[in-house]
Parts: sequence; structure tokens; C-alpha cells
Amino acid sequence: MIKRILIVVFFAGFFSCSTKPEKLGKLDLNQWRGDRGGCDGKRTALTEDFKAEQKQLMGKFIDEVGELLGRPDIHQLGERNQKFYVYFLEKGTQCDDIKTPSKAKKVILKFNAVGLLSEITYQDRPL
Repeated sequence: MIKRILIVVFFAGFFSCSTKPEKLGKLDLNQWRGDRGGCDGKRTALTEDFKAEQKQLMGKFIDEVGELLGRPDIHQLGERNQKFYVYFLEKGTQCDDIKTPSKAKKVILKFNAVGLLSEITYQDRPL
């Protein structure tokens, strides 16, 4: 009997959904996540809000950042197990083919070897 209860509790916890946060300070995370590749132009309008809240992102683990901001547009591996998440801030050639170099503005999040966000930079040139 106790075994059955434990199994039910385990599966109930395992399959329960947690909702993703909608806001990070002023940043509307639903709009950010919904603008894959920056192709809808929503991230352009959200850039200043993102910059205002970037200190809250620093030091967070890669999984938590991914949950907040959504899957990155580009995920790159660097030296010494560093990882980079790239989010485009505006429409560009990446909207037609994500593999082509794009001159669109982007934000790059650098994670250290243990998976903590250690640096945020902005670029407006091809990777």
C-alpha cells in the first residue's frame, strides 16, 4: 500500500507542469521567447528592457537562463567547456537560414565551465 502511494506521489510530481515566468523585472519574457531569431521584431523593442535586467541574469545556471529566455537561436561551444547562447535582436539573414552569417544585432551570453552565466555582450557584426 505504501509502495503504491509513493509511486503515485512520484509520478504526480514528475508529470506536474511548472509554468515559465512571464516577466523578469521589466522584460516581457513571453514576447522574448516568442520572437525566435528576432524575426518578428519584438526583441528590438525589448532590447532596453533586457539591458536593464541583465544583472539579474548574471550568475544564473545555463538551464535557468534557457527556461527564462527560451532556446537560444544559436548555441556554440567554446574552449574549456565554455558555452555561448546567441539571441538575435532584429530581423536579418538568419530568418531565412539560421546557418548563414548574419549582420543582425545580437546578444551573446557566455557561460563558464560550470554552467554559470559570466558575461553578456552585444554585437552587430557576423559571428
